[in-house]
Amino acid sequence: MENEDALSALSALAHEARLDIFRLLVRAGHDGLPAGEVAERLDARQNTTSTNLAILARAGLVASRREGRSVIYAADFDAMRGLVGFLMKDCCAGAPERVDPLLSAIQPCEGEDSCPVSTSP
Repeated sequence: MENEDALSALSALAHEARLDIFRLLVRAGHDGLPAGEVAERLDARQNTTSTNLAILARAGLVASRREGRSVIYAADFDAMRGLVGFLMKDCCAGAPERVDPLLSAIQPCEGEDSCPVSTSP
């Protein structure tokens, strides 16, 4: 990951609503959620949520796919792993063996019930 990519991702996450959306999509795992359900769960306006999802997608943090009339959004776990790796690259006295277990642990949940992170946005 380059500085520009990290800045784009961090900038997208530096907004309360977008951070809440991203965390919700992380909990949803690979299955993701329809845009309308994201808005409903976060008690947000659908057009505002769509704009925020587009910003997260441009930053490479979420991916979308069409299923019938719905657009399903899911967190991009490879991108999240890349961002965390970029941020941690210079830590731990240059000992990647200390950082690698953390990066390996960044995996999608198998649905929200199995996700160990807090359920609050």
